[in-house]
Amino acid sequence: MPLPPIECEPSSSYEDAIARAAAEYGIERGYWDIFHQRHEASPEVLRRILETLGMDVSSWEAVEQSRKERFRREYIAFPRTVVIGESEKWAPLTLPEGASGSIRYELVLESGQAVGGEIDFDQLPREREVHLEGRCFVTRRLLLPAETPLGYHKLKIGIDGRAAGECYLIVCPDRAYLPEHLSNSRAAGFNVCLYGVRSSRNWGCGDFTDLHPLIDWARETGFAFIGLNPLHVLHNRVPYNTSPYLPLSIFYKNPIYLDIEGIAEFRASACAQRLGESPQIRGLIQKLRDAEFVEYEQVDRLKRCFLKVLYRQFRRGADVGRRQAFAAYCRREGDLLSKFALYRALDEALHKQDRNRWTWWDWPKEYQSPDSPACRRFEREHARLIEFYQYTQFAIDEQLTAAQAYARERGMPLGLYHDLAVATDRCGSDLWAHRKFYVNGCRVGAPPDDFSPEGQDWSFPPPNPEMHRGTGYLLYREGIRKIVEHGGALRIDHVMRLFRLFWIPEDSPPKDGAYVRDHAVNLMRILALESVRSRNVIIGEDLGTVTDEIREMLSRFGILSYRLFYFEKHYPNPAFKHSYEYPRAALVSSSTHDLPTIAGFWTNRDIEARKAAGLADEPGYWRQIEERKREKQRLLDLLHSENLLPYGYPRNAAEVWQVDGDLHNAIIGFLAQSASALLLLNHEDLTKETEQQNLPGSTAQYPNWRRRMRVAVEDLNTPAWQPYAAMFRDQLERTGRRS
Repeated sequence: MPLPPIECEPSSSYEDAIARAAAEYGIERGYWDIFHQRHEASPEVLRRILETLGMDVSSWEAVEQSRKERFRREYIAFPRTVVIGESEKWAPLTLPEGASGSIRYELVLESGQAVGGEIDFDQLPREREVHLEGRCFVTRRLLLPAETPLGYHKLKIGIDGRAAGECYLIVCPDRAYLPEHLSNSRAAGFNVCLYGVRSSRNWGCGDFTDLHPLIDWARETGFAFIGLNPLHVLHNRVPYNTSPYLPLSIFYKNPIYLDIEGIAEFRASACAQRLGESPQIRGLIQKLRDAEFVEYEQVDRLKRCFLKVLYRQFRRGADVGRRQAFAAYCRREGDLLSKFALYRALDEALHKQDRNRWTWWDWPKEYQSPDSPACRRFEREHARLIEFYQYTQFAIDEQLTAAQAYARERGMPLGLYHDLAVATDRCGSDLWAHRKFYVNGCRVGAPPDDFSPEGQDWSFPPPNPEMHRGTGYLLYREGIRKIVEHGGALRIDHVMRLFRLFWIPEDSPPKDGAYVRDHAVNLMRILALESVRSRNVIIGEDLGTVTDEIREMLSRFGILSYRLFYFEKHYPNPAFKHSYEYPRAALVSSSTHDLPTIAGFWTNRDIEARKAAGLADEPGYWRQIEERKREKQRLLDLLHSENLLPYGYPRNAAEVWQVDGDLHNAIIGFLAQSASALLLLNHEDLTKETEQQNLPGSTAQYPNWRRRMRVAVEDLNTPAWQPYAAMFRDQLERTGRRS
């Protein structure tokens, strides 16, 4: 049945035009905060967001003209990108009412094969009428061959022998990948921050080779996967540039995770081996290994020094096969890697010239665009330095590929579980290299909540939805693909960004922002395509103010929900949910990097840390302490009600000063017996650590993203730590999660 007609209705005033334009661009007029208070976006906020999207808002007439042009692009012109599900293989084609003619199409498949066909326009199924300025247009369905495969194709249209349009055609599965064994059973994973992994052989920061013994231990314990923090590349400059959730690029990874001695060129380089055996270097490595916290800058500087030696060895002595592998890697990565390596080379060279040039915003203007003549000249004059940064990513790709292969060889059904950060640093390479894909004049944040009564400002620019759609979502899909190729599961941080983001106009406080919707169905379909192709389970981090519509769409596309022990309550009644009330299609965990560990929650360490960092005043501190007392009591009542604590264990939370063995066992047991398909246990909760990885809102006041595991990977099987692993293993066995 055809859809109802659609038209660009004229506005009655300037304010009405702004309101209509905002709705057409997906800008929501208001939002409900966590306190159930309604916030309406002012006309000025709507106007400023529209302006950043490229609309002329100088007058009523200008807004109306912009609205008509957008309507024409959206509903009448042949689309630049069509994203369809495998069960609905057709593309929209719009012509004036009464138009006829022979429609010739050519479909160039991703493989390079071309198929085509011809049909009269009036024989195509009618989809809807479109009305604009008194004219009627008709959209019809151009049916595509039923055998059109999943993938990224191009569709070319001709009418009566004349070229009429060309678009990206993306055919996607209806649901993301979910392995058969998870459809009727449950599994568990062990989560680590790779930078904090201790070992007797690494150089002060966990590396890809450390994953091998960790995989052996986790597999023996019964885990199906190893969870990792985002591995995206950072500037590695403390204290402000070490958050794995605000990287300089989401496409490439941090060299501090490289095992230098595991790179092929190290074994062939007498220079690197002599340097590595020198007393000065061995002393530095031991100092970094023994440090309380990860020393990003020192580790990065040390490894970069060795990488340059290894790169020279590669240039001099690599065999033909290795050179070919490197060349193939660079061809496969293409323009993304070229621009990233150019950025890294410029960053190194320009910072060396002037130590005050910390980001590309500080560079001379002629270098602030990758396509400038100055950058082209720099490419020619510094080709080896640029190739060095390509070589570094090549080495990372080798070692991470080997780690995932090892996990699968050891029988881990999923292997590595990766984390995709929500955004990129405005001072990083992605914004420098791909500026047109970001909106200038707004930044992303979050509306007010109980932790941030004035809202949050995340200080990165929002993506430009129309630019991404107009290029076949190339950067979006590459961002996913470069992670899933090295794993079996992917967590999407702040998955609501695929539906909407909270935009804050420049010079406005966070609470004066507005939600802007994206092309969610398209983004979800492409996510499902990349999931199926790579055989990755997808988990969407859906914490916070999540609408029913978002949860329904996640479920529709087979994206697992992300449920945290602390947040699973009956609202407005704050009682914790029982384990059987957790959703099946979900991953459950005790905590995240931004929240207290199990032991830290019980001893109020997160509250004390906020107070020490100046993030809570005295009245706020005591309010949090009192609320925590109530939460602990509700939690203890829950564990008793599910018979997870031994007979005679205290029923008054005030009598339990810390997480003892019985309480620890009960909480892990509760999580393990929850109904959710996947369980993720954090390394801090193995060793009952009290300090969390990140204290939101702090910088130098807290060692964010620097905390290291209490136990080295080689010691996990020693008598001191075997009982903890045995408890995990027993709970996985008891609840049918042991892999």
